[in-house]
Amino acid sequence: MTVPGSIQKMARLRGFLPMFMSYAASGGSLIVSSFAQLLTFAILARFLGVHEFSLFVAITAVSAIAVHLCGLGATECLVRRVARDHAIYPLMLGHNLILISASGVALIVVGAVALPFFFEISTDPVVNVVEITLMLVTNIVLVRCILFAEQVFIAFSDFGSANKVVMGFALIRTAAAVLACLAFGVSTLSGWILWQFAAHLLMLAFCVQALRPLGRPRWGLVREELRLGLFFSIPFILKAARQNADLLVLSLVTTAEIVSSYSVARRIIESSYLSVDALNRIVYPGTAKASQAGLHHAAERVSKIFAVAFTISVGAGATVYVFAPLLPFLFGHDYISLVSFVRVLCWVVVPVACWAIALEALGAAGHQGARASVLGTGSLLGAGIAAWATWYAPPLGTFVSYYVIETAMAVAAWAVYLSVVARSRQTSFAVSEPAE
Repeated sequence: MTVPGSIQKMARLRGFLPMFMSYAASGGSLIVSSFAQLLTFAILARFLGVHEFSLFVAITAVSAIAVHLCGLGATECLVRRVARDHAIYPLMLGHNLILISASGVALIVVGAVALPFFFEISTDPVVNVVEITLMLVTNIVLVRCILFAEQVFIAFSDFGSANKVVMGFALIRTAAAVLACLAFGVSTLSGWILWQFAAHLLMLAFCVQALRPLGRPRWGLVREELRLGLFFSIPFILKAARQNADLLVLSLVTTAEIVSSYSVARRIIESSYLSVDALNRIVYPGTAKASQAGLHHAAERVSKIFAVAFTISVGAGATVYVFAPLLPFLFGHDYISLVSFVRVLCWVVVPVACWAIALEALGAAGHQGARASVLGTGSLLGAGIAAWATWYAPPLGTFVSYYVIETAMAVAAWAVYLSVVARSRQTSFAVSEPAE
């Protein structure tokens, strides 16, 4: 009797092998990408100098918020609907390209008019506008198009190609930084802007060539997805505001060393979340399929994903805690507070992973309104809490607010998720009962 049981157990394990291999590849690509981004960051910081690099970071931060508006969240509906029906891809492709183009032009025009009043890359006003515009084109439209290519491959469950996009994008930017700064001696933001634009344009050309076999777009808007797309994108904009509120206040009330150490620690903690993000990337299409007839059909799957994500997040936090003392050798011994800051913050990845699983499940099932309500409310309240706590007791208040916000997000996300599952189950029962 034990032999058949062992055979069944081995069969189940073999069934998980493809998902494990996909997760390993996905996680590996994100780790390589993260390392390459950190290397690019370090090279630019060293060669551009404090003033030029601060300009680069500031304009990039503005672009990072705007990129969530570019496309109006249409990539999510592409992944969700194409994962269920590949035949709808041409229409969803056209829908995305129209929204990316229209919103991208609007964002660039607004940015080109407004940002020169706050940032000066060149003393020549015309050149300043041109260079800021080129940065916006690169960091908003080109970045959105490249990220869109990754999402297309995820929609088709072609994770190998998606991983190539992620790694290729990071490595091309790193190669551009190495060539520009180390080989050609670029030491100004004006010089880097041209290299950055060229690197992104080259990556986009590769993406277009890779997507060509999947088919041509069918031009038109899928009107029922416009509202869902907005629900999907707006919370990310609010989340970006929440993530920068503490840094902004810290820069006003404390020393440059604390601000620098905290910003580096935040970057490291965000990188540690990649292990969970890699899991979400590969399970999202499957959850979309499983929840097509109602989210309650995917409840068991989501519970298993949560258990895995919780385990991974604890492991990621422990790894960061153990290796934190090595960070001064990488970033320099001027970051006096870095090790202690990283060790305090490393466990925040656990509540972040908890709420992310619940919200990803809601998104995959098409409940963007419920998902947006948690992210939007959490981001609005979180920005206020982080700013007040940081102002009142820096940096201790910053750390406490970080954990309070993320834990509250986890509780709210699971409360909303379980409520939606219960309604989905009741609706399904009410529909099937008369037929019986």
